[in-house]
Amino acid sequence: MSNVIPEEQIGGMVRNCAAYCAKGTKVGDISLDAISDVLKNADGNFVWLGLYEPDEPLLKKLQEEFGLHPLAIEDSSKAHQRPKIELYDDTLFMVVHTAQMIRGAIEFGETHIFIGPRFLITIRHGASLSYSGARTRCEQNPSLMALGPSYGLYAILDFIVDNYFPIVEEFKRELNELEQDIFAESFKKETIQHLYELKRELTTYRLAVSPTQDIVNQLMQYHPQLVRKEVRVYLRDVFDHVIRVSEATDTMREMLTAAMSVNLSLVTVAQGEIVKRLAGWAGLLAAPTLIASWYGMNFTHMPELAGKHSYLILIAVTLVLTGGLYASLKKAKWL
Repeated sequence: MSNVIPEEQIGGMVRNCAAYCAKGTKVGDISLDAISDVLKNADGNFVWLGLYEPDEPLLKKLQEEFGLHPLAIEDSSKAHQRPKIELYDDTLFMVVHTAQMIRGAIEFGETHIFIGPRFLITIRHGASLSYSGARTRCEQNPSLMALGPSYGLYAILDFIVDNYFPIVEEFKRELNELEQDIFAESFKKETIQHLYELKRELTTYRLAVSPTQDIVNQLMQYHPQLVRKEVRVYLRDVFDHVIRVSEATDTMREMLTAAMSVNLSLVTVAQGEIVKRLAGWAGLLAAPTLIASWYGMNFTHMPELAGKHSYLILIAVTLVLTGGLYASLKKAKWL
């Protein structure tokens, strides 16, 4: 029995549903019920469907219209999947993580992709920009759209990867701003906290981005029945961009680790300098203290007490000794 879903219920979840002819031009928007009719025709038309956080009844409807595997449908209903690529009969199912900056913080989302010989389905969960721009660019190049769903897949992956770069630039900007605090003379606890938080975000970001490299690599090498040979040259460009993002992320993680070590080392050096100065002043005061305590003892027979100039001589000896110690400590940079 066919699943019937009220139009007002699917309006917010179905963002695009269109049919394209074998020449790459758009035939027109279609309803969900018309999908199976388009796929039954042997004229080479294919369907591109875009969804945002669909509910279970809508996913069941997709399973019916496209003949999707129930395990893949089950995964699509859950928004917390690891990045992966799996083959179910003649349909590829992919999970790619997306990321974008929202109010100064990184928000992560997922895009679940189904691609078959005559259809492309994208299901967005969480933080993710609309793919309408990528779809419009594809429609403006009918000769490339004639390559079928695999070219639309390239456009989606390229759009996702291109949105990784602004986040990398944001990380670089924050790291450059922190450099001034890292080398500041005074220690700030907030600097270490900010460095730690930045490294934690960068590690999470790397876990989201790196698997995309393996997914694109598999699309370049395998599944020739679904990924046209002409599209693989475009996928190489996406692969190159993913590598650049991964390398930039790894480099910044190393820089953050080094920055934390440098900051802690500078704090240790600064504390050492303070201890050296305190020790230097303690040594400088030790000489007159020793002499004063010596003459503060109540001995009866101290020959130098009877001299006429003994007091002046004692003052002079104390000043010379203290001055010599001061000069030595100053030269050793202990004062």
